[in-house]
Amino acid sequence: MKITLASHDCYCYTGGRRPEPGRPTAVFVHGAGHDHSVWTLQTRYFASHGWNVIAPDLPGHGASAGPALASIGELADWLLDLLAALDATDVTLIGHSMGSLIALQAAATAPARIARLALVGSVVPMPVAAPLLDSTLSNRDAAHAMINQWSYTTASRLGASSVPGLNLTALNERLMQRQAAGVLHRDMAACNAWSGGFDAAARVACPVLLLASAQDRMTPPKAMAPLAGAFTGGATVSRVILPDAGHAMMAEAPGAVLDALWQFARSPARTAQDSA
Repeated sequence: MKITLASHDCYCYTGGRRPEPGRPTAVFVHGAGHDHSVWTLQTRYFASHGWNVIAPDLPGHGASAGPALASIGELADWLLDLLAALDATDVTLIGHSMGSLIALQAAATAPARIARLALVGSVVPMPVAAPLLDSTLSNRDAAHAMINQWSYTTASRLGASSVPGLNLTALNERLMQRQAAGVLHRDMAACNAWSGGFDAAARVACPVLLLASAQDRMTPPKAMAPLAGAFTGGATVSRVILPDAGHAMMAEAPGAVLDALWQFARSPARTAQDSA
């Protein structure tokens, strides 16, 4: 589905089904250098089980036109404009990595619009290693290699996959290669520069899920504690740690990610329990 937003075409994947009035809405926000396709299994499941699904390509990513936006605040405002344009209601907002920062800021800015917030592979702050940030400008191939090295478990890097015959790291590299030059750098720089995470968390009032992976080297679970403790504004927080995946958990453990999100999305909007 394409709509015009801020004078540019925006592509939203809907899980193969058109949104219908009266249904709850699951919104999936991808991370740096990616597009909606990282959520394929989860979006299709939600869409075929009574939910409206919105998985946008962020500006300048995938099939969405326009320049890639330069800050988490700008991206969050863009996302809220998209939800308003689509008249999305009863929204469960789900974001991975950079997308989790966008989702967090959006939930803080417009708490009445967001019923639940799921942050996948998320830490605050989210610094980017200097060699990686530099390589996103000077050597994209090297940057992609570093991301694959740090995002996947050893088994996946050696060719293991939940889908026989599918090379996860090669697939991720090709996805990043498809993005326009400069997009990955702008995304990484936005993550590195954002300092508003704790303030945003304190303004979130809806239930929050923090979904992490035990073998995540980009946003390790032990680094999640400061964020978990920052939700002081009435939000209840549940935490789930997947044992056998890295940062690219939607690819390495798609079923486990789906199970965690599906259980959370069907929980009461104001009574999520802390399972930590």
